Amino acid sequence: MFWRKNTIADNDKANRQIMKVTYIFVGLFILLISHIFYFTAFESENFINNPYNDKRAQLLSKKIVRGTVYSRNGDVLAKTYTDDAGNETRVYPYGPLFAHAVGFVSHGSSGIEQIAGFKLLKSDDAPATRIRNDLAGIKNKGDSVFTTLDTSLQATAYSALGDRKGAVVVFNVKTGEILALISKPDFDPNRIDDIWDAVNEDTLNSPLLNRATQGLYPPGSTFKIVTALEFIKENPATDKYGFDCTGSFEENGVKINCYHGQQHGHMDFSSSFARSCNSSFANISSTLNKESFGKTCDDLLFNKGIPCPYGYKNSYVDMSKDTSFGELIQAGIGQGRTQITPMHMAMITGAIANNGMLMKPMVISSVKNIVGGTVRTYGYKEYARLMSPEESLALKDLMRQVVISGTGSRLQETNGYEAAGKTGSAEYSADKTKSHAWFTGFAPFDDPEIAVTVIVEGGGSGGETAVPIARMVFDDYFSN
Repeated sequence: MFWRKNTIADNDKANRQIMKVTYIFVGLFILLISHIFYFTAFESENFINNPYNDKRAQLLSKKIVRGTVYSRNGDVLAKTYTDDAGNETRVYPYGPLFAHAVGFVSHGSSGIEQIAGFKLLKSDDAPATRIRNDLAGIKNKGDSVFTTLDTSLQATAYSALGDRKGAVVVFNVKTGEILALISKPDFDPNRIDDIWDAVNEDTLNSPLLNRATQGLYPPGSTFKIVTALEFIKENPATDKYGFDCTGSFEENGVKINCYHGQQHGHMDFSSSFARSCNSSFANISSTLNKESFGKTCDDLLFNKGIPCPYGYKNSYVDMSKDTSFGELIQAGIGQGRTQITPMHMAMITGAIANNGMLMKPMVISSVKNIVGGTVRTYGYKEYARLMSPEESLALKDLMRQVVISGTGSRLQETNGYEAAGKTGSAEYSADKTKSHAWFTGFAPFDDPEIAVTVIVEGGGSGGETAVPIARMVFDDYFSN
């Protein structure tokens, strides 16, 4: 009897161990299935779209003819043509005009060709048609992608920038739609196979670089938007501010000069911003709480990722309790180590124009199958509140004064709209006479619709060089 009890106890113990092992394997199986489901539902598209995953794209392209890319106007931006022998050629009807916005699909992929790679290599044609084509050995037609890009605005921005290096971003502040994206120098995507070695090795001009999203530049006086926001937060009664500009500011061994040594005389807060007085903003910066300033920069998405559909680089500013006095002053006027991309600047401007709310930038509006049936549409989404509505209103008023009485005067007397913005002339080398020309702004002032951000490398004065480019884009938008 004693032997029997031990046997039962041993069996119970063994059964419990078996059950534990069984539970472990069942749990691992559930985790595996869950991971596969998550990957299939949420990550497979990103995996296939990865520009380094050419083999998967090539495998899909053996069964599906890559779909067509359209502008918001219905213009063909990229299409696959097949000759009588079955040879396929990817064609870009507008050549260099959409080089960075639409990209290419050879030697890897870029632009929308990369962003929408999975969608373009997927066929949502009728199941019967797909089965019939598969049985007959005929490739199915990939879905078409409709973008938010506006052909007219793209052409206007492209022409306005001319042969100069730089970028232009046009952004709908209420929806987040990217309406135009220009980067120069550019290239002809129709000839990418022939010119690949040349453009890939051209480190002087970097034509493959999308300057709109990957170009990091000192923001110069456009960063005074950020500095002004922090000053407003710390000093609600900004009308009490005053400063006498003699052409320079000097404190604790740090000296800041106004652009070309200009002496602005007595400045209040609004005129300091409108006339872009470096000396006054250096004085303003010297009074700011560095930790609070750093928090404001964080809120505006510096030193972190931004919601950009294209590949991008993070903007940077050094602002914390350990920031030196000199770095604080330099950052306050957008110099020193501070860097930003034109796309990020457009997002900040868009949030200001949209009562402090940043809409998530988007470049794809819908996907349709080969017969025009809608597969999916993409709605507008709020991304984050970058500032309060009251702070947004204060900045909008400051930016309007830039046009009325400051460095953005070339945007006065417009036809059918009033604009607001901020210019910048950003030093970028030891030669202090050289600067990048910036402008970022929005219109109409009373009910903003679009933001336009322009940078011209080595362009000098933002008011003289960048503002006229922005005006051409605004004029085009409001003429339609």
